Amino acid sequence: MYSISLIQKALEKVIHPEKKVDIVSLGMVQQIDSDDSGITITLVSGKQKDPFLTSIKSTIVRVIKEELGFDAVIKEIIMVTRDEPESPSAENNEDNLAGVKNIVAVASGKGGVGKSTIALNLAVALSLKGYKTGLLDADIFGPSAPLMLGALNFRPEVKNKNGKEMITPLNKYGIKVLSIGFFVKPDDAVVWRGPMASNFLKQMLSMGEWGDLDFLIIDLPPGTSDIHLTLVQEVPVTGALIVSTPQEVAVADAIKGIAMFRNEKINVPVLGLIENMSWFTPAELPENKYYIFGKEGCKVLAEKLNVPLLGQIPLVQSIREGSDNGRPVVLDNNNPSTEAFILLAEKVVEKVNERNANQKQTERVRIN
Repeated sequence: MYSISLIQKALEKVIHPEKKVDIVSLGMVQQIDSDDSGITITLVSGKQKDPFLTSIKSTIVRVIKEELGFDAVIKEIIMVTRDEPESPSAENNEDNLAGVKNIVAVASGKGGVGKSTIALNLAVALSLKGYKTGLLDADIFGPSAPLMLGALNFRPEVKNKNGKEMITPLNKYGIKVLSIGFFVKPDDAVVWRGPMASNFLKQMLSMGEWGDLDFLIIDLPPGTSDIHLTLVQEVPVTGALIVSTPQEVAVADAIKGIAMFRNEKINVPVLGLIENMSWFTPAELPENKYYIFGKEGCKVLAEKLNVPLLGQIPLVQSIREGSDNGRPVVLDNNNPSTEAFILLAEKVVEKVNERNANQKQTERVRIN
């Protein structure tokens, strides 16, 4: 059995990821019980679906064991919710995103096709072309933006603006960025059920200080999930980009991604298909092309489904190195793959302008 004062002292080391204050000072620790069977902690939250609670719970377990000994047993962490209003509605999201001209979703039918690499380099390329651009890393369970931007230790500031809490995005390489990875430690797993993940996306949309943007790029998780549905319910998505490799397995899943956005209840325009890892080009043989994952699989699919093929990005070592080193390859003027991303950005702008000229604004999906 441990003394209540020792447990409370340990809990003072648990910092709320959003508010940057310890949970004891915030009044979140409602009750502490300790007996021979273990420690029970009762937390109180003002939000019915606070996406930071999972991170807070895991931090509590770690801190208790660090401070009291690894044989300390946390029997239970109980959550109690105050009777306070729910998170902002979709209408509030639209108000907060009033300065965003175009919301472009980047999706893929399966993981491992380089979707996040495409999304980040596309966002930076748009910025290089003079467009005000933001990137929302909505891949909740596998956020890549912090590593690819060299910002693993960045923690967004939460400030009060006109009576509303706002989250300040990271500003780097000319783009504004928010990611779940900014709120959890790099080695921590995000173990959330669908509603928790969806609520975090809502918060990033409604509380992110996006300001005036020409493009907000949304990096979605692979496949089709709650996150995709939440996005189209919360905001009017201008259009979607589907990323795939030429490999038949990836192309087969890309078809499902296209079908989801084209579903009559969702009805988000598919702006085009992007083929990643189209061919391998060794640095010492820049003119050579080796079709490791197959040849022109996305080109065939694009023709079949009447979807524009907006770009073919080669598989080159420098793209991987740029992602791992925190400096997107599109920033390297001497790199041959840079041109591929610049051309892709130009094509995306062209297709967005064409879409806006010929189609009415996308309507949010309404669930009755």
